[in-house]
Amino acid sequence: MTTYAPAAGASDCLKLLIGNDCMDKGGELVAPGSDAPNAAAAAGASVGRFIDPKPLVEKSRNWPSYFGPAVSILLLAGAVWQLRDMDFSKVGDLMPTSLLFWLVFLFSYFQAPLTDWIMFRRLWQLPFSGMGALLRKYVSNEILLGYLGEVYFYAWAKRHVTSIASPFGAIKDVTILSALTGNISTILMVVLAAPMIGQLNLGISSNTFAWSIAFVMGTSILFLLLRRQLFTLPASDLWFVANVHFVRIFSYALLSGLLWHLILPGISFTYWLLLATMRQLLSRLPFLPNKDVIFVSLATFFVGRDTEVSHAMLLLATLTVAAHFVIGLVFGVTGLIREKSS
Repeated sequence: MTTYAPAAGASDCLKLLIGNDCMDKGGELVAPGSDAPNAAAAAGASVGRFIDPKPLVEKSRNWPSYFGPAVSILLLAGAVWQLRDMDFSKVGDLMPTSLLFWLVFLFSYFQAPLTDWIMFRRLWQLPFSGMGALLRKYVSNEILLGYLGEVYFYAWAKRHVTSIASPFGAIKDVTILSALTGNISTILMVVLAAPMIGQLNLGISSNTFAWSIAFVMGTSILFLLLRRQLFTLPASDLWFVANVHFVRIFSYALLSGLLWHLILPGISFTYWLLLATMRQLLSRLPFLPNKDVIFVSLATFFVGRDTEVSHAMLLLATLTVAAHFVIGLVFGVTGLIREKSS
């Protein structure tokens, strides 16, 4: 069985986000200025429960070996289930023939697992062969259940990544920072788009909109208040992960706008970029009903071609579902074959 170990070497003790404690790259707490194990245990008492889900591990230490095949079976079922949403007959006229479109689409689709690999390459020295597990993580979240991919990736890391402490700490920090950076980006987009939203009659209740913003801000403040109890990684790694998340968020809007522009080149890329940003904003605000209807209203206001915009959205959604089907089918079958042979 192939295992991946992080590079040796001590991390610098940084106080930002993790207070006065210093943690190594594997996620194990080390008290500054002391090599005594009991000192590290005392310093980590407040965050011990966040580092390793011990009740789950103690009940069955072999559960990671069972979880992989289970996810493979679910991926196969999910891939077949995705077929119900694939209808190319409705969007055949808009199907692009440009090589640039397909290159941008592939880059947009693989952006999430690629940025995940960049982060875990920094944290674990994960080789590029680990992209397979990250793709399964991504597709599991998309076609099965949100955060099931993180559980699968944790099970995979328990079997393939050798580190000082449990990989749970790094996966937890990456997931929390994903939510936190998403919230910060949402608040920034709300501030920039507030004048425009106020002038448009989009059918959004002011109370619902206010509660959505309050929820996003409240969870962000909660993350910041509990940062010393929640985070495991050293501050330098936390900043690196957060920056990668921000790049992912804004590059996704850029790529979405470019894809729509390549489908309907008669509309300025600037309008598509604005629409992509607004769609990302709407998708991140909770409690808002009929988000697709609101987005079509925005598209009609800016572009004035709501039918073509709807078809462009449907085309990208169909292509994404087709990609999920292919990836889910491939990794579901190969995962079962690999587990059977081992």
